[in-house]
Amino acid sequence: MPFPEQRPRRLRVNENIRRMVRENSLSLNDLVYPVFVCHDSDQAIPIDSMPGICRYSVDRLLRELEEIVKLKIPAILPFGLPAKKDAAGSEAYAEDGIIQKALRAIKKEYPELTVITDLCLCEYTDHGHCGIIQDNYVMNDPTLELLARTAVSHAAAGADMIAPSDMMDGRVDAIRSALDKNGYAGIPVMAYSAKYCSAFYGPFREAADSAPKFGDRKSYQMDPANSEEAIREVRHDLEEGADIVMVKPALAYMDVIRRVKDRFGCPVAAYNVSGEYSMVKAAAQNGWVDEKRIVMEILTGIKRAGADIVITYHAREAAKWLRDET
Repeated sequence: MPFPEQRPRRLRVNENIRRMVRENSLSLNDLVYPVFVCHDSDQAIPIDSMPGICRYSVDRLLRELEEIVKLKIPAILPFGLPAKKDAAGSEAYAEDGIIQKALRAIKKEYPELTVITDLCLCEYTDHGHCGIIQDNYVMNDPTLELLARTAVSHAAAGADMIAPSDMMDGRVDAIRSALDKNGYAGIPVMAYSAKYCSAFYGPFREAADSAPKFGDRKSYQMDPANSEEAIREVRHDLEEGADIVMVKPALAYMDVIRRVKDRFGCPVAAYNVSGEYSMVKAAAQNGWVDEKRIVMEILTGIKRAGADIVITYHAREAAKWLRDET
């Protein structure tokens, strides 16, 4: 029915009506806050390329998490910076590794906080790649054993969920089998299923000291030009036992988020990554954008695209803004 009988603006006339007909909304329950944790004590080291984000020692991280818990952000995603790196990334699966130490401390202090552990070797290897290297090539199958071992060590230390981000073929099956065999059948797996070889990861690599020392990650992370490939990757991970699948990054891949959600109907996470965060921060600091409005628009857009879970460095600020609106 054409104008004047149809007037869409009638449903935009005031805030109450706009809320009543709103199709998508962001809530605290959608948010996961990534954090960086390091050894030593009383450390809060600002990350220059990520304003407002720091590397924390475990003791300082516990103090920071007090606010996260009070804001009712349900989950965090810690990334560890090891004391020492080697070719096999051995601190990733060491009993006294930084993530294992952080897990035990966090779960003791904040048992109600869900801790999702990123599972990869790149922060822990001296070459900066996500697996075992042979002749300058990342070997798939030998890496699976180390990923499975790391997953079990995380579960033993108190992880509530395991999130493999390495993009090795078959890693979900290896991790799921190892968890089940070792008595952790109840620990869910959130797979980085469609993880693209993206330029948006730059600030993270400074934060986690995880840049590859040679070459790039194109042989295992996905080509940004592809979306059918994402569907295949997601299908494989679900068949291998993934409980949640992830698309990373978020902003340039909202079409992929939508396709995955429509195709599989499973829980979908999206990672609003470091480069996406830092671009907004830089623009806001220069007065070019309204930070609150643009952040909430971005996060709502990721939800609208089909994400059930949004991993974002803006989580703390978004939680405050959501609280202020209620």
